[in-house]
Amino acid sequence: MFGTQYVGAIHGMLITAWSAAGIFGPVLVNYIRQYQLDHGTPSAQAYNVSMYVMACLLVIGFFCNYSSRPSTNVITWRWTMRGAKAPQPETRKGNQSWQNKQPATG
Repeated sequence: MFGTQYVGAIHGMLITAWSAAGIFGPVLVNYIRQYQLDHGTPSAQAYNVSMYVMACLLVIGFFCNYSSRPSTNVITWRWTMRGAKAPQPETRKGNQSWQNKQPATG
């Protein structure tokens, strides 16, 4: 899903990912911090583990983005999801009327 024709879908996925990260990120950090405090970790070191977890999630996200490739079957997938047969690509030959003219004899 790459290109200007998919801007709406790309933007929708991006906003969804940002909102999920905005909700679950702080919840995860607070849960890990509270767990550390409950088990006797000094408050100055309560965020150490959560920062390592966030760094690991960042690296996982980087590799997920790096491994994504454009699909060669996007048009077919889009049409088959609607239950219709995918259209065949057109071959445009352009204006070839100059090829049909006979050379001038004179």
